[in-house]
Amino acid sequence: MKVKKAVIPAAGLGTRFLPATKAQPKEMLPIVDIPTIQHIIQEAVDSGIEDILIITGRNKKSIEDHFDKSFELETTLEQKGKKELLEEVQKISNMVNLHFVRQKEAKGLGHAILCAKSFVGDEPFAVLLGDDIVYNAEKPCLKQLIDCFEEKSSSVLGVQKVDYENVNKYGILKCEEVSEYTYKVSDMVEKPNKEEAPSNVAILGRYVITPKIFELLENTKPGKGGEIQLTDALKELLSYESVYGYVFQGRRYDVGDKQGFLEATCEFALRDDKLREGFKKYLKELNDRNYIL
Repeated sequence: MKVKKAVIPAAGLGTRFLPATKAQPKEMLPIVDIPTIQHIIQEAVDSGIEDILIITGRNKKSIEDHFDKSFELETTLEQKGKKELLEEVQKISNMVNLHFVRQKEAKGLGHAILCAKSFVGDEPFAVLLGDDIVYNAEKPCLKQLIDCFEEKSSSVLGVQKVDYENVNKYGILKCEEVSEYTYKVSDMVEKPNKEEAPSNVAILGRYVITPKIFELLENTKPGKGGEIQLTDALKELLSYESVYGYVFQGRRYDVGDKQGFLEATCEFALRDDKLREGFKKYLKELNDRNYIL
């Protein structure tokens, strides 16, 4: 079956960005002038996704508002003759079919995905985590995973190698390389210590999963951190089907981390035709004054 549905968990509290996230969702923090979650949704749309479910929580209403029509704003822009801005605003509300459901309790990523059961039904689906933005000018990260899924007809996890010092931040695979970019998974561990990690191949925020996962999530006990972990259910899925890790091509940013957020902001600004030259000049001036050294 074709992958036409995607789930974006967006119920987290964003504590790493307090106080900025006290009253606004971390998913709405902008990379230059585009909210983080809009980058994620654009990747899904560019990968052929037709329906997206966003799992939200309390204080996340601005996400819904951002993708809704804004009659007052559109009327004002039209009256002032700001055609380019008007088209940009209208484009946001027409990107894709968006659906929303609330995760009423913070029980972990696995529980958030379980909230999507009725939306997904009996179809394979994609999961995109909002803390990870992947830039690839040629083929979106999710499309790479979907292509692999269509070849393997099994769940596919987006992976890259990380430094062993950072394996405790991710789900880590025990796996065997079967082609240049593909691993066959035999086991996985959620956020292991460096000494316990079976490899440094990390799951990085993109998944294409078969609907069997919902049956397994319903019976998954709380794991690491007392939460229902998606990694634990995926580990159980190995008993029923093959699972692959695909080494996606692209520049990945961890925008849930302040360093990663700043790197994404700078690099996206440098890719913007309207900002590039002025921003490069500014950075050079800072460097020449030894201000940032």
